[in-house]
Amino acid sequence: MPAATLAAGSVTGKVELRDSRDPAVRNRHDYSSVVISLTPIHGDMGWTPHQKHAVILQKDKTFSPHILAIPVGSFVDFPNLDPIFHNAFSSYSGQIFDVGLYPPGTSRSVRFTREGVVRVFCNIHSSMSAMIVVLATPYFAVTRLDGSFALPDVPPGEYTLRVV
Repeated sequence: MPAATLAAGSVTGKVELRDSRDPAVRNRHDYSSVVISLTPIHGDMGWTPHQKHAVILQKDKTFSPHILAIPVGSFVDFPNLDPIFHNAFSSYSGQIFDVGLYPPGTSRSVRFTREGVVRVFCNIHSSMSAMIVVLATPYFAVTRLDGSFALPDVPPGEYTLRVV
């Protein structure tokens, strides 16, 4: 008898943050920007990191999106859409980098080569911050406003679920 081929499926759910001190969560029930990921328990299931390009805009003295999830090996572009100079840097252990000051209408890129949480700042605008979550799995999602998420095309198997 031939072996059965199991099809990939979707993992869906909803995150609710309880006892949070964040005003957006407490007052508006904003459960967005939580990173959910699945890591295979038994090996990597044949996944190879690929070089994806993601974007964090610098506009109105704000990094957008505030939370970005990417797979290991990806590039993040930091286009400056403001009429002023900006910078993007991180001095935390996730990945240390500094693209230097650059003028309006230009962009800088950084490749993220290891798993971790990278806190990003602008050295001339102290109120600007963002987080990049670099994952060693292709199975991840960032929650929507209501806390819902969907991970499509997950192969059958056993996984560890992580919430960041």
